[in-house]
Amino acid sequence: MSKTLRVVVPPHPLIGHWLTLLRDRETPQALFNTAMAELGRWLTYEAMRDWIPYQRVQVQTPLASTEGTVVDWSVPMLAIPLLRGGLSLWEGARPVVPSASVAHVGVSEGEGAALWCNTLPEAIPARAGVLVFAPQVAGGQDLIRVLELLEQRGVSGVQLRVITALTASPGLKQLGERYEDLTIYTSCIDAELDESGRILPGFGDAEQRLYGLG
Repeated sequence: MSKTLRVVVPPHPLIGHWLTLLRDRETPQALFNTAMAELGRWLTYEAMRDWIPYQRVQVQTPLASTEGTVVDWSVPMLAIPLLRGGLSLWEGARPVVPSASVAHVGVSEGEGAALWCNTLPEAIPARAGVLVFAPQVAGGQDLIRVLELLEQRGVSGVQLRVITALTASPGLKQLGERYEDLTIYTSCIDAELDESGRILPGFGDAEQRLYGLG
């Protein structure tokens, strides 16, 4: 069976609510940060639903013995927020995967995707789960640069998932041509980019709206 890029858009009203606040140009900076963090939390929750390692255990209630499920924290997790816009997504996701190690990667957007920060470990365990947090996927070049770094460390698509507030069809096409076994969780897929490579309708410049800098 041929593999294909898997893009999951969870049909949850709260995800739609927080995305709408991101899109609204009247949303103030503080609320924009909250919306990004909430999307990080809900999208990570959805991403971990069928992926989080767990084990069955026997527990004793005050009345009887019963079987339950607990998360298996012995399986390592690595979270990679893309600087700087991915930080708010990760802050929202942190309570969902509190034991995850964190590495930061900074890549310039657009053609070239120059690397300006990289704290990835040289070795990543083969059984580790890897979560990449990108504020949005427009053309896809910056995310592809990060996936190349992970590929050099032996991390395959089945071992990682991408959490992003918003995607665009052109960027997904680029990713699908390179990484057929990748899974992306996002709140929406917009159809196009403008002449400057920005997602339409999108929610504008994530870093500017998160941090209030032009």
